[in-house]
Amino acid sequence: MTDLKIAVVGIPGKWSTEVLADAIEAKTGFRLVIDIQQVVADLATPDVMYKNHSLCQLDGIIIKKISQEYSPTVINRLEILRFVEKCGVKIYSKPSEIIRLVDRMSCTVSLAKGNIPMPPTMITENLGQAYEAVQKFGTVVLKPLFSTKARGMLVLDDSLSEHKLKKKLEQYYQQHGFFYIQQKLNLPGQDMGLVFLNGEYKGAYARVANGNSWNTTIQDGGKYAKAEPSEEIIEMARQAQAQFDLTYTTVDIAETEEGAVCFEVSAFGGFKGAKEGLGLDMATAYADFVIQQLSANKQ
Repeated sequence: MTDLKIAVVGIPGKWSTEVLADAIEAKTGFRLVIDIQQVVADLATPDVMYKNHSLCQLDGIIIKKISQEYSPTVINRLEILRFVEKCGVKIYSKPSEIIRLVDRMSCTVSLAKGNIPMPPTMITENLGQAYEAVQKFGTVVLKPLFSTKARGMLVLDDSLSEHKLKKKLEQYYQQHGFFYIQQKLNLPGQDMGLVFLNGEYKGAYARVANGNSWNTTIQDGGKYAKAEPSEEIIEMARQAQAQFDLTYTTVDIAETEEGAVCFEVSAFGGFKGAKEGLGLDMATAYADFVIQQLSANKQ
């Protein structure tokens, strides 16, 4: 048992948030789940308060979740936590690194600069170029710049008439303000989440589609299972997550007819896939790592 005060920023009541808070409480006797929407930052004092708790008096904070859905508001919340770092509080993962991932554009550009294989992608605000991209790719997935678990994604293909296709693209642009277009690849009915803690590979789980949805997300009926990726895929995932300085993450990779591709590096990394697919308690492993780091810093 240690006397460290470590809080969890997350969604109160949600399994992944609570299981991490449980692991920390079991090892420190301290429990605090922070609903970031209720935080008040006083830059003049300076202090950041959550109810009657000063975040600046904590030893550490683990960011498990910042919002149920991604949006530009997420960046503002992370900026508040970046200010908490000014007080000397260690935050895992660093808010500045998470900011680079909650925006799909930033994540994609970073992966492209790292030469990480991805599905063919077109990014534009030009309707004509978006239309040409659909004609070029055949079947595409339009992805909002801020979204998780396939929310807001739209599948289109070139079988639509020019009028209907342009109409759908116009409607999408009016809603999202940008075209992020990826070619829809033929997947083997599953993709993989490769788990990393402090850059060290811990294992991989699969998300297996239920056959009724184009994506493999659990909310659309997908199921977790164990995965055994090749050394080449593990190395690809290692290089992908190395583009970001994250304490804990999962890297989404799928094998296609054209080879393995990386879809994204998670800003937060989930626990349930590792638990149900691999039997790994990554919440406890994460808590152990953070406690070890903070204890070493105190010595």
